[in-house]
Amino acid sequence: MARQKKNFTEAEKSKQIRTNQETRALSASIRAMEGEGNERKFILSFSSEEPYERWWGTEILDHSEEAADLTRLNSIGCLLFNHNRDYVIGKVNRAWIENKRGNAEVEFDDDEESEKIYQKVKSGTLKGVSIMYSIDSWEEVAANKTSSDGKFTGPAEIARKWTPFEISIVSIPADPTVGVGREHEGGVSQKRSLGLYERQIQINKNFSGGMK
Repeated sequence: MARQKKNFTEAEKSKQIRTNQETRALSASIRAMEGEGNERKFILSFSSEEPYERWWGTEILDHSEEAADLTRLNSIGCLLFNHNRDYVIGKVNRAWIENKRGNAEVEFDDDEESEKIYQKVKSGTLKGVSIMYSIDSWEEVAANKTSSDGKFTGPAEIARKWTPFEISIVSIPADPTVGVGREHEGGVSQKRSLGLYERQIQINKNFSGGMK
């Protein structure tokens, strides 16, 4: 008996194609720590709840209590350059969530290669920060619907449980309107418009303002 072929929807195809490992980049605030012995230490922001446009739709990282598992960053977290695992330039001293943002204290190594990046961050030449993370639990929010906690308006997929692996200083942050995993089905680019990204940010800002 012939096996019936299932016709997948576009959403189902997207779920099958996309990976569970993502990167997210932003032009972040990298602030040098003051005080004796802190010359190579910086405080930076590595994530937020701002919508991030992937080829398959809008992704939001939940920053409520216990949503992000920071155990790995706080135990063996490394600071890389451009996500190159062979280009370790420092360590993550501590990571925490505050005001719906992921923050970290990082410390640069003093070897020759790390020194180059340290000087460029110190001078303000390099300002991009990116993280690599996995998502363990999603909440799908349909168009014009609100999330279970009432914070977000769809269409969006909210990462309710996620784990950052490493933090990178990046020379050119990724285009947030495209995102990781943008090439599939023979390498066709699935770039989406910036308009949806901007509208979603405004929707969430308006909603937050109405809750005050």
